[in-house]
Amino acid sequence: MTRRPITIAVVDDEEDVRHALHRLLRSAGFEVLVYATGTEFLRHARESAAHCVVLDLHMAGMSGFDVQSQLQAWALPLPVVVLTGNDTTEGRKRALDIGAKAFLSKPVDDEALIGAILAAVGPRGVDA
Repeated sequence: MTRRPITIAVVDDEEDVRHALHRLLRSAGFEVLVYATGTEFLRHARESAAHCVVLDLHMAGMSGFDVQSQLQAWALPLPVVVLTGNDTTEGRKRALDIGAKAFLSKPVDDEALIGAILAAVGPRGVDA
């Protein structure tokens, strides 16, 4: 059985954050897809073959909470790692209650993010 790289979707409305995450995750050996909006990500979510999504909560238009809710409504088993610059107790609880596997604050520690992604993906979904 051939292993294929883990594919991560990054959804963040800040271009510099998307760029930095893309560089970090590529250097860690992941394939990376980047999206500037939740709407753009959801248009491609079903066929993107992503193993995990790194999701900002507070974006213009559709929020990360909205994206999580839509993934749940579609019963799409895509692990979510939340990465936010607005860490509140309420936001953390809400994100975790609707299925986030991890909740991290910006600026994020590189190793913490990579560890959260690997934990969220687990052993499933990485065989071609």
